Amino acid sequence: MFVKKLIPVLVAGLLAGVAVQSHAQEKMQWITVGDAAYKQLQKLAPKAIAKVSATIDSSANTSGLVAKEKVHLVQVSEAQMYALSAAVHKELNRCGGFMFHPTEAAGRTALAPKSSSSFAANLAPSRPSYALDNQTTVNAILPTMQDSNIAQTINDLSSFVNRYYQTQGGVDSSAWLMQKWQSMAAGRSDISVSQFTHASWKQKSVILTIQGTDNGNEIVVLGGHLDSINTNGTSETTRAPGADDDASGIASMTEVLRAMVANGYKPRRTIKMMAYAAEEVGLRGSQEIAASFAAANSNVVGVMQLDMTNYKGATNDIYLFTDYTDTTQTAFVANLIKTYLPTLKVGYDKCGYACSDHASWYNKGYFTTMPFESSMSTSNPHIHTTNDTFANSGNQAAHALKFARMAAAFAIELGSDGAALPSTDRTETFSGSLTRGAKKSFGPFRVGGGGTFKASTTGTGDIDLYSKNGAIPTTSSYGCKSDGSTSTESCTLTFTSNGNAYVLLYGYSAGNYNLTVTYKPQ
Repeated sequence: MFVKKLIPVLVAGLLAGVAVQSHAQEKMQWITVGDAAYKQLQKLAPKAIAKVSATIDSSANTSGLVAKEKVHLVQVSEAQMYALSAAVHKELNRCGGFMFHPTEAAGRTALAPKSSSSFAANLAPSRPSYALDNQTTVNAILPTMQDSNIAQTINDLSSFVNRYYQTQGGVDSSAWLMQKWQSMAAGRSDISVSQFTHASWKQKSVILTIQGTDNGNEIVVLGGHLDSINTNGTSETTRAPGADDDASGIASMTEVLRAMVANGYKPRRTIKMMAYAAEEVGLRGSQEIAASFAAANSNVVGVMQLDMTNYKGATNDIYLFTDYTDTTQTAFVANLIKTYLPTLKVGYDKCGYACSDHASWYNKGYFTTMPFESSMSTSNPHIHTTNDTFANSGNQAAHALKFARMAAAFAIELGSDGAALPSTDRTETFSGSLTRGAKKSFGPFRVGGGGTFKASTTGTGDIDLYSKNGAIPTTSSYGCKSDGSTSTESCTLTFTSNGNAYVLLYGYSAGNYNLTVTYKPQ
């Protein structure tokens, strides 16, 4: 996350005017920064004067914009940029966020005014339903999620010397994550993993896509940032473990993927999981990706950012930020937590202009939500230093598990819905293997009234097939079964009204399976 830490000597040097004398020799950069942070910048570097200022929208819903903030375009040195981040945290008790712009013209475009009416009108057509109508699926998947898996991924990512956007560690961590996600999705032809190349720096973003079964043009995004930083200066050998910021967010998202694959979940809408490069230096990776989606007129129906999920610094479990997020979607997420994670306490806070990658999507008019691990005033004091370690988050991932389960509920509830399905039958296929006595469930498959649901398998060994309407079947509770002495099995359910079909495969003996389901969609 864009926040906080810088060595006191650097800040003191800037206050003394050292940066004013030396920054002319540094490469200057264009950034946009919020009004309160701009006042801090003027204290640090009085000659860093805004080139242009504008009042922009900081909160929105379909009824119109509900809050605004004055934002400034200014040219600064890299040292001034990081000193600003530290000063904003110290003086304002919030994120010192800013957005990088490659040129002055790009910065001016970012501040171009958008009318409240046109902004709301652009959002309204793609606003999804926020009804909680996939409870069987969500309640089946959430208990299977484990904090030990999150802990392992945090430790794996923080074992890189650093994941800075311009170092080999940044490059290698991107390749490692792509390979991990590819391995986890093996056997799922509807899942693909790719890297998004950025022309101006070394590290690539990683994007996993679960293709929607029938509403694939509608997209749900889960995101976090892959890079890490040490604001003392990040070279090839500088330690910047970034265990909380943001290995924890990537690890939480990775556990969502594992649980979805393990439970055979296939969304109707397309779900994309994104690990952004270069967040710590101006939201650069997510800006390029969000811009590419907007240029393609992509119908992104919801975005959730997972940036820092494992340091419990406050009484409440999850804080929902209310600025630069969508009011209606944030209320939906609060309802998700109340419904599916009722023991958790929810708080609300603000993180300021451009505090994380959700701001890149918000600026393009997409619905965004930013849950956070604590209030801003009690957030992790170790980030952006060598001390952002798993140990300094308590050697636990139980806090991050709360966010993983919330994100899974978000992705499933939005991912399982969409426009009306075509009337033709739909066929889906799955493959895998089972050991003796092992079980694997699939579904729900949303079957239309007056239709049938047929499940069939081929393969090796002896794998039995069970199917049921309304709940995951067991070997003693099912709507139909086929349990011959091979893996070639078939059974059919009839639906007089709309319903959800589920399948259970049971390994009577070890073997491989190919499962095919055919049904009339709702």
